[in-house]
Amino acid sequence: MTTTTLSPCFTAPDQLVDTLQLNGYAVLSPSGVCELLHCELAELEALKPDWDSLPIDHYLKDGGRYRRRRHSCFVVEGAEVKQTPHRAHWQPLEYNALHGGMKRLFEPILPATRDQLVWSQLLQAIGSVCSKIKGKQPWFVEAHQFRIDTTDGIGRPTPEGAHRDGVDFVAILLVGRVNVKGGESRIFEASSSNGQRFTLTEPWTLLLLDDERVIHETTPIQPLAEGGHRDTLVLTYRASGFQE
Repeated sequence: MTTTTLSPCFTAPDQLVDTLQLNGYAVLSPSGVCELLHCELAELEALKPDWDSLPIDHYLKDGGRYRRRRHSCFVVEGAEVKQTPHRAHWQPLEYNALHGGMKRLFEPILPATRDQLVWSQLLQAIGSVCSKIKGKQPWFVEAHQFRIDTTDGIGRPTPEGAHRDGVDFVAILLVGRVNVKGGESRIFEASSSNGQRFTLTEPWTLLLLDDERVIHETTPIQPLAEGGHRDTLVLTYRASGFQE
């Protein structure tokens, strides 16, 4: 049986703000991400080694061991990016019915990743987009490195299902996918049943979401061969402080 993979419609970087305001989401191609950041693709690729050593996520309530992750927090104000003291990740049950309501303390992002210039460029560039839509202000950013693998046959990027994150904006960057099928991105208007679906396949493609306007999920992945996995970097931007 042939599986059809739908590709996203890419937005030009100079149309990113307008598209995000119009649709509640936008997708940048890898070259578009490089243009937004004023960087070379090789600089983004230099971030990838850390994903090969992510610790297992011990908080999964479905008993799975398919998710590995690191998590750190930052404050982005204009051109300045400051990492905060390490803190637990917390979401209310209203936004995460599966894992909300509990503090989850993950290992922090490694200095080898965090200290690269392109890391700050990435957080700054997306923060600038957020400020163009909601006004210039500090942005409280939670950065999540994820690896979803298929060692046990199936991996669930969003075990909580279609959801919002309780922030202002969510940025999802595909870091890579190896020997897997599935992992389709699905986006729904929060106020209706209208939706879009497509699959991110090119490393460093960026999906940017207005979290107040859309609900999102990613379908499970299955292996095509041994060692199947899907790596992402998820950055959430919130204007009024971290969720407590």
